[in-house]
Amino acid sequence: MTETEKFADGAARRVSVVIPVWNQVEYTRGCLASLKPDLAAGLELVLVDNGSTDSTPQFLADLTGVTVITNETNCGCATAWNQGVRAATREWIVILNNDVVLGTGWLDGMAGFAEQNGFDVVTPGIREGPLNYALPAYAAEFVQKMSAAERRGVASGICFMVRRRVFEKVGWFDEKFRIGQFEDADFFLRSKLAGFKMGTTGRAFLHHFGSITQKAIRQGAGPYEAENRAYYRQKWKLTAARRLSQRWRARAREWWWRAAERLRYGHTLREKWIGGRVHYF
Repeated sequence: MTETEKFADGAARRVSVVIPVWNQVEYTRGCLASLKPDLAAGLELVLVDNGSTDSTPQFLADLTGVTVITNETNCGCATAWNQGVRAATREWIVILNNDVVLGTGWLDGMAGFAEQNGFDVVTPGIREGPLNYALPAYAAEFVQKMSAAERRGVASGICFMVRRRVFEKVGWFDEKFRIGQFEDADFFLRSKLAGFKMGTTGRAFLHHFGSITQKAIRQGAGPYEAENRAYYRQKWKLTAARRLSQRWRARAREWWWRAAERLRYGHTLREKWIGGRVHYF
């Protein structure tokens, strides 16, 4: 049996989803509601509560058939991800934000793309902002038009699926990154340097409300983003000249992707509602 044939009956039984949460219970509720078809199909779900102080603990306590890990305080994104990955038992692990709603067939789309093309880290198409559109219809139209679209070498911390062998080779998420920010970029870079294939696919789609938890945390967590940025630059010896060179190369690549996808499909793999209209990235 080929790897692709293993997914003939759906990806759910070969996938664990890890979701860290800190308050924002209504977003968590909406995210899990969109996961119901996958849970019914055998998906393994691991939720990590990073010291929530709203009604999240009670909501999680009432859930059945899922694994819940509870931290007394907010241990940060990297630590929560590591806890979830260690608890997960499946071959593929999806790291997922709680402020998302998933389009129908998102998991099979990501898994099929990964298996058929030999990818080890995969991200779906994403639209950010208010959910001011009919998600099921939009997601179906997006996937129909964008199924052939892909961006090689890039992934997003909003949602990414990782083959277990990646962790076995490159290790866990770096817990020196405090609270959140840059732990995903660091992991993606280590994965690429280790020779793993990474990409974004139009075969799957989700809606992201937009860093809801990070925005709430910023109010009282101190300058953790600046600290993480400085640590990331020091870790990878990113001088001002190297950062400028990387920034221009990334912008050129993203401009090409955006222009080509818009011309061919009418969408892009990253979209965002800003100022009353959809912007394409």
